[in-house]
Amino acid sequence: MLSNDITESLVEQVSEALGHESPLVIEGGGSKAFYGYPQSADLQRLHTVEHCGVIDYSPDELVIHVRAGTPLSEVKQLVRDNGQMLAFEPPDFGGNATIGGVIASGLSGPRRPYAGAARDFVLGLTLITGAAEVLTFGGQVMKNVAGYDVSRLVTGALGTLGVILDVSLKVLPAPELEVTRTIAVARHEFQALLQSMGRHIPISAAAHEDGYLSIRVSGSEMAVTAALGKLAGEEKENAYWDQLNNLDYFVDASELWRVSVAPGSGAMLEEAALVDWGGGLRWVSEPEVCPRKKLAGEGHATLMKYNARFLDSGLDIFQPLGEPLAGIHQRLKQQFDPAGIFNPGRMYRDF
Repeated sequence: MLSNDITESLVEQVSEALGHESPLVIEGGGSKAFYGYPQSADLQRLHTVEHCGVIDYSPDELVIHVRAGTPLSEVKQLVRDNGQMLAFEPPDFGGNATIGGVIASGLSGPRRPYAGAARDFVLGLTLITGAAEVLTFGGQVMKNVAGYDVSRLVTGALGTLGVILDVSLKVLPAPELEVTRTIAVARHEFQALLQSMGRHIPISAAAHEDGYLSIRVSGSEMAVTAALGKLAGEEKENAYWDQLNNLDYFVDASELWRVSVAPGSGAMLEEAALVDWGGGLRWVSEPEVCPRKKLAGEGHATLMKYNARFLDSGLDIFQPLGEPLAGIHQRLKQQFDPAGIFNPGRMYRDF
């Protein structure tokens, strides 16, 4: 089936669901089905995996335009073959991730504090709205409406604002050399150490666990070699960052909180099983610990893994929104999906 035919088929599914007021669950590779509230098995699925393929790739311009159903692994390999990378390091959670899911989840990896978040690399996208309209936002095309950068709004919205059809992404040159070293350092000391290192070492990832700080140094061969001469510790496999990014270290955790704070904050520092993003991300895997009770407004916490006990507790998976932010979210949902047919209850219980 040609891409235009697939687009028409997806639009038709949305139109039919709208006519019957029948909610749709948008699915790509299914790698992030665990993320957000569970979707009822009784709801109709709208699958995007057949809407795949690279539309355009201009290595000289550092831009790739790709359909939503395209496997993340294929895109990473393509840009890698051209000496480039997706600098926000999206996780693949088992290898089934698609580009649409990458953008819908908005998750970024260990390089995020040093290169930017997923939304920082989205140049534009095409969306099927809840009115069964196909609209393109960003880049050299239709201007965004109502003062919003729609491409960034859709990034991380978990499909609640529409069906992503294709995305234009900025890519960056891959570093000539990357080396990871690990250093013994206490939890309460590593952030100050990182701050002093950052002045003369090109750090691209930093995480602390079990009394050790792991640092990835990236850049030209000359710059990395020079930096390593100033850096103590033992070398570690770079595969560590992929394992961390894909939550391999928490496969046995029954509950897992992802706590985002300002680097240097002491909130949930000692309770964290692992600290990533140079101190800005704390992973808490103790079931009896609810980080929101201890953050006191210093950050936000998302439950990445949960069980039936949690679903019965009445707690929110995502950080509850206060006003006026909650009102803005509701109005955006109403504007893009007035009938509420896309992924109902995926992000918030009530819409």
